[in-house]
Amino acid sequence: MRCATAFLPGRRIGALVLAAWVASGFAGMAAGAGATPMSAQAFASYVAGKTLYYEIGKTPYGAERYLSSHQVVWAFLGQPCRRGHWFPASNGRICFLYQGSGAAPDCWHFYREPGGLRAQFLGTVGKNALPTPGGGQAGGTGAIEVRDSPKPLQCPGNTAGV
Repeated sequence: MRCATAFLPGRRIGALVLAAWVASGFAGMAAGAGATPMSAQAFASYVAGKTLYYEIGKTPYGAERYLSSHQVVWAFLGQPCRRGHWFPASNGRICFLYQGSGAAPDCWHFYREPGGLRAQFLGTVGKNALPTPGGGQAGGTGAIEVRDSPKPLQCPGNTAGV
């Protein structure tokens, strides 16, 4: 799952999405504060075969389809899809790497909640360039809601097979 951004290749939160995130009241609120992140096994069980929509302040910004063998297809809403995969990393992180995005994965913590999942973006491994509301670098951003959806992932502008 990619963090919200104004363009596909980048990993930084776009100004508009960051402004919406701050305005939504999530700034300064860490996802799952005091909770234990989901294990890779629990995450795999939860996401298997699903399409999940990622939201900031109840506003969806992207969706991801979870396929077999940790394979995924991600798209910012209205944008072309990107194939990738997720993998477990140290300290309970779940990291995602997408085709054409270089070798630096985006890492997250996921927390199970009654309405779905809550995600916390931890940064891009090797870059960690996501600004935080306090002006520092990413060590954890505010909460991103993750909702199951029966809606299929839309891939405008993609060639067949994505």
